[in-house]
Amino acid sequence: MDISRLRNTSIIAHIDHGKSTLADRMLELCGAVDPRDMRAQYLDTMDLERERGITIKLQSVRLDWKDAVINLIDTPGHVDFSYEVSRSLAACEGVILVVDAAQGIEAQTLANCYLALENDLEIVAVLNKIDLPAAEPERCAEEIEQVLGIPAEEVLHISAKTGEGVAALLDMVVERTPPPVGDADAPLQALVFDSHFDQYRGVVSSIRIMNGRLRSNSSLRFMQTGAVHLVDEVGVRRPDLTPVDELGPGEVGYLLAGIKDVGEARSGETVTTSRNGSDVALEGYREPKPMVFSGLYPIDGDEFNDLRDALQKLRLNDSSFTYEPETSGALGFGFRCGFLGLLHMEIVRERLEREFGLSLITTAPSVEYRVTRTNGETLEVDNPCDLPPAGEIAGIEEPFLLATLITPSSYTGTLMELCQERRGELDGITYLSPERVELKYHLPLAEVVIDFFDHMKSRTQGYASLDYESEGYRDSDLVRVDILLQGEPVDAFSMVIHRTAADEYGRKMTTKLKELIPRQQFEVPIQAAIGGRVIARQTVRAYRKDVTAKLYGGDITRKRKLLEKQKEGKKKMKSIGRVEVPQEAFVSALRLSD
Repeated sequence: MDISRLRNTSIIAHIDHGKSTLADRMLELCGAVDPRDMRAQYLDTMDLERERGITIKLQSVRLDWKDAVINLIDTPGHVDFSYEVSRSLAACEGVILVVDAAQGIEAQTLANCYLALENDLEIVAVLNKIDLPAAEPERCAEEIEQVLGIPAEEVLHISAKTGEGVAALLDMVVERTPPPVGDADAPLQALVFDSHFDQYRGVVSSIRIMNGRLRSNSSLRFMQTGAVHLVDEVGVRRPDLTPVDELGPGEVGYLLAGIKDVGEARSGETVTTSRNGSDVALEGYREPKPMVFSGLYPIDGDEFNDLRDALQKLRLNDSSFTYEPETSGALGFGFRCGFLGLLHMEIVRERLEREFGLSLITTAPSVEYRVTRTNGETLEVDNPCDLPPAGEIAGIEEPFLLATLITPSSYTGTLMELCQERRGELDGITYLSPERVELKYHLPLAEVVIDFFDHMKSRTQGYASLDYESEGYRDSDLVRVDILLQGEPVDAFSMVIHRTAADEYGRKMTTKLKELIPRQQFEVPIQAAIGGRVIARQTVRAYRKDVTAKLYGGDITRKRKLLEKQKEGKKKMKSIGRVEVPQEAFVSALRLSD
């Protein structure tokens, strides 16, 4: 194919600004999908994506528009999946930056735009949803000019829902996006920018050819792993997988080589021919680093092996989460999993329950702390139970974020109050326009991952938006709060928390557990403790059984004898008795912070 006809572009935007709807209109205009087969969010392949109205995995498609061929990548918008956006941009020369004409610029709009600028890509800015009664395209276009430096008159006005302006956008993409460059006669260099597992065909790798040609039946070497595979099929997505004889420089397509392990075809891998191939690997991607950790346990202990198999299979399609076995005295056998964020954690858990029919308990999310012991040793701890005793700890560091919040100016005060409550430090305030403000805060990750987003949305009636980037570790005054039943710590309820918030957490947890734990034949003390110091206590009262009910008349000593016997029995039961805690109590108590 003539390389000058090719255009490689991605759609980037804040969540819910209309990326997938715009992709649908492009598919229709280019005739890529039969009208009878067309459905909303056509490129989103998971039921979960359609139900929630969000994109989780990037999807690519080849479109024919007039004399040009456009390789389009639809990307996710949520901050948890920003690594998907960065991967897709490496396969492009331009981006379509979509902004909601009713909402204006939001946090993820800025973050994705800066990613595109870092990659030196051509940006085509569009205002979507101009058909809405609340749309203010002129004001939003001025905001784009002021914040991003893109002239307001160059910003296209479209409605992805009705299709208005989409044809002009396709023309603009062809006109403004430079064609790719590459040498067809050079040794093969191809970048794997995404992989997923098909149970019938093995690993399906999405690739972008930088130099050389990729043909079926050729022998390929994956440069990072050193593995050699024979190509079964190369092709393009239209959007169904369509085989072709070869892919040349600048083209985006897929590769099938009978690979059974996604680890052998990771994103960022460079592919070349095994004979006379390239010696220079392309610049890959940083491995996505988990930010939130949580335990996953089957409600039925017999399902542990099923959970392990399910995690292995799911990781073939989503290599961005990690897992390793762990044991809890309260919950039994399970896995400690690392996720990119709270939404990612929710998506993975829901996929495990839906796709594999499991019933799971998720422990309270935590982050990875850096602990320095008194002997100078440094540990990385993501499970509160692994924290050394207080006497052996010289200091604890926790991860911090630089958070960007964009909000209507009327909510600035309430948002600043929320950030101060979460131990935030103000970095700066910028007025994007008279009506919109950008706040930058240094915040501890642990304060953001639990319920910060929900509180931010409720305090601003849904108008504020959040983006964040990692900022390294800082020293903090952190302690581990243990919950004790009958004097025995329950590891599932342990939490690493800032000293100033420890008392409140202890009171909340003990009060909630008092409501959830059924009464036993003996008194059950519920205590929250930091080391050996108890900071809160509640007591579940014992059942009262009238053992003298069967007595009538006679000497009072008969009653006393029975009561003394009961007293002895309860004392013995208390010393050897185990507290029965129903599974529902764990599920409800671990939602304390939700």
